Amino acid sequence: MARATALPSAPPPSPVRPLTQTPAPNPASGPGTATGPTTGLTTAAPAAVTATTPTTATATTTATATTTAATAAGAPAATPAPSAPAQDPPADPATGPAPVQEVAPERRRGADTRALTQVLFGELKVLDPGTPEHNRVRGALIEANLPLVRYAAARFRSRNEPMEDVVQVGTIGLINAIDRFDPDRGVQFPTFAMPTVVGEIKRYFRDNVRTVHVPRRLHELWVQVNSATEDLTTAFGRSPTTAEIAERLRITEEEVLSCIEAGRSYHATSLEAAQEGDGLPGLLDRLGYEDPALDGVEHRDLVRHLLVQLPEREQRILLLRYYSNLTQSQISAELGVSQMHVSRLLARSFARLRSANRIEA
Repeated sequence: MARATALPSAPPPSPVRPLTQTPAPNPASGPGTATGPTTGLTTAAPAAVTATTPTTATATTTATATTTAATAAGAPAATPAPSAPAQDPPADPATGPAPVQEVAPERRRGADTRALTQVLFGELKVLDPGTPEHNRVRGALIEANLPLVRYAAARFRSRNEPMEDVVQVGTIGLINAIDRFDPDRGVQFPTFAMPTVVGEIKRYFRDNVRTVHVPRRLHELWVQVNSATEDLTTAFGRSPTTAEIAERLRITEEEVLSCIEAGRSYHATSLEAAQEGDGLPGLLDRLGYEDPALDGVEHRDLVRHLLVQLPEREQRILLLRYYSNLTQSQISAELGVSQMHVSRLLARSFARLRSANRIEA
């Protein structure tokens, strides 16, 4: 009969060593050898079982006691059943328990903001508007949701407008959304507020930023042209031509050029402003020429004022002679008078015009 082996006491705590999973030896290799996978623990009967870590001392004592009792009774050593696999990952003795997966700080802050917003709206609902407590809770809601405004304003970063102004306009939209929001409808506040904030910013760009107001269709088409230009630049590695942009959007080249001109209407540039680069003249030096018809503007206005003082027939003769370029013979045939009479009427009309002209007088 096998002799029962005394169970040694648990060893004192020792430095933690990594556990290794040792495959169970073949039962045919020797009697009394435990089968099944063990982790950091080898059980043999009737020898004493030694625990490798203090945390497994209790489980080792129970398994050893069972094995010793079975050996003393003359029965073959019982094979301990393999334990069920744990759901959580095993702890590494060298590093301690497996760390819990942490939530990203941005996601955690967003969840905290939503929870705080829901609580504040619950308080705001029971307060009377205009009271100090109502204003305090309303101000806390505005401050808590300012990151939503900055996120919406970042979409307009390419508009060459100070970001502080865009955020301020978006905050006005946030305040309007807070005043109109009804928490009982079951809609999340960011889902309700985002269209209001973005709409307020777009309205600001449409009404207050542009120096020259352009048609809405042209403005919307300019946004598509700008996006297509960026995509084609990335695809071709160069700036696309007008024809390539027109083909991409299926519009005419004239519309593309009109959209590009409309995109420049956000800010007016002074004609005397210096241009970028060395040696380039200003816009005033590159623009235009002296219009030869500019000096005749005052004269034409003066003639129009003097013509109304002549009789109707003389006005018609002057118009036929100098605006329709008819000869005196053609005018006489038109009016049914002689050419000599037409010549005398013209001379009389010139005399009246000169006498009424205060500049020549």
